[in-house]
Amino acid sequence: MCSYIVMKAALVDSSAKGAKGWMRVDTANVYYDHPFHAPLDHALGIDFVTRPKVRASGSRLSSPPNPPAELIKQIEAALANGEREHAIAVAANKTAETAEACAYLT
Repeated sequence: MCSYIVMKAALVDSSAKGAKGWMRVDTANVYYDHPFHAPLDHALGIDFVTRPKVRASGSRLSSPPNPPAELIKQIEAALANGEREHAIAVAANKTAETAEACAYLT
């Protein structure tokens, strides 16, 4: 059964790499349906596109449901780690700036 149900996610300032190199994308179409190429009965599909409906060549994911769940988990972990490391770097930079300002005043 084909559901033809597509969830759309807006992407801001995003790029995807296709056969012709990097291109701007502004939408991710996410669906669970029959894959176009993968040898699966059903798959989670993600198409990265730029309006008006120009598919970013070579930037499609079709996979069984379980690996994308792991992918989502790893994306969430990477975001959490990245935000934490960025916050540490910002705090360290502020500490260094404060120490530099104090050294200048003495």
